[in-house]
Amino acid sequence: MVDVQHWLSALPPVAVYLIVAGVIGVESMGVPLPGEIVLVSSALLAAAGVVEPEWVACAAAFGAILGDSIGYAVGRRGGRPLLARLGRRFPRHLGPAQLARAEQSFARHGVWAVFFGRFVALLRILAGPLAGALHVPYRRFLVANAAGGLVWAFGTTYLLYTVGRAAEHWLKDISWAGLVLAVLAGLGSTWWLRRRARLLEQEQPTSAPAEPVGAGRDG
Repeated sequence: MVDVQHWLSALPPVAVYLIVAGVIGVESMGVPLPGEIVLVSSALLAAAGVVEPEWVACAAAFGAILGDSIGYAVGRRGGRPLLARLGRRFPRHLGPAQLARAEQSFARHGVWAVFFGRFVALLRILAGPLAGALHVPYRRFLVANAAGGLVWAFGTTYLLYTVGRAAEHWLKDISWAGLVLAVLAGLGSTWWLRRRARLLEQEQPTSAPAEPVGAGRDG
């Protein structure tokens, strides 16, 4: 991540925003890329004053929402054969075991899997194509996709930006206790979403065939 941050710091701000949107967008289409690493690195650059946090967050949200929507359209058109081809191409990330776990999350939780999947690397990559292949109603998918993308992008960006700015200020005053408190506060604020997202990824079905995805608990 340090290398990514160093590389991004040498680029003009507009290029950083485009890279954030592009990498996250392609990742959301179903291609394993380090979208979260790029976002974290850019947010830390924002804390250092190199780029603007609001534009980093907007670029990340735009890439996430658009990429997921394109992934949905591709998955809807290609169906399960497309997912099988992706699995053969990226067996480590999208192999049969990973696909089965992601599909179980959709079957049990409906579009809530799309929202919380934004916080899990596996579901972040698979959410769009898998939702399309499973014929999740697009309106429900779009609402969950947009909500998850906005919360993830703005939450991650401004959390790291705030902690980074606070760390810079307190380090000047050698207030190590304050720095520790800031880091703990930042970690605590994301704990619940991370924990919920991991539960969605790890849960196994407890009964026989699940009800159709469209009828799942989507709130």
